[in-house]
Amino acid sequence: MRVSRFFLPQSLSPGATVRLADDSAHYLRTVLRLKKGSELVVFNGEGGEYPATVLEAHKEAVSVVLGAFNPREAESPLRTHLGLGISRGERMDLGIQKAVELGVSTITPLFTERCVVRLDEARQDLRLRHWRKVAQSACEQCGRNRLAELFEPMALEDWLARQAGLRLFLDPHGSKRLRELPLPQGPVCLLAGPEGGFAEHERAAALQAGFTALRLGPRVLRTETAALAALAAIQAVWGDLG
Repeated sequence: MRVSRFFLPQSLSPGATVRLADDSAHYLRTVLRLKKGSELVVFNGEGGEYPATVLEAHKEAVSVVLGAFNPREAESPLRTHLGLGISRGERMDLGIQKAVELGVSTITPLFTERCVVRLDEARQDLRLRHWRKVAQSACEQCGRNRLAELFEPMALEDWLARQAGLRLFLDPHGSKRLRELPLPQGPVCLLAGPEGGFAEHERAAALQAGFTALRLGPRVLRTETAALAALAAIQAVWGDLG
């Protein structure tokens, strides 16, 4: 039987009884449908995890008692940062969810010229909270004990200027293949475009910022497919999928 994993953003210690905050209590009780005596695993994003048992689960309170600390880790030794052009609805959610499962370290949603999504300040805040929840849920599901960090959306030009390490951008017209690149000595920064792809001036800006145009193969991949295929390939060659 699968044991549910649950993120608790608070201090944890062996043997402690933890009363859950309203949002966490609601999720455990109504979404996971756990009851008194149910077993689960909790983590707080600082590494490691704790087996736990539900002590009470009703409208007034939900609390769990923690077992011995388990230092298990599931982080990739390869740090990867994904700059992801903002796409519509489920496509963006899928990209974030699967990138987390593939071990991405950090994600920045990017505004590009051909983004079909336009967000004012209020909607941007709502989407950011939603995307962070998607990333958190993916960590719970896939066994990671540290949350992938999801930064606030920013303009592509500003993001390009801040990146370091091995910098790659996905381009169906690129001249480089993954096997032709040197072993990275630090983090890998990966840039994936929106649904409409990059404008020519954005490709030029990426090249000027030190990015290498990476071609994944002879087929043109959709935005959500390209980012995930690249992450999987990078983790297989340099990370922990090999």
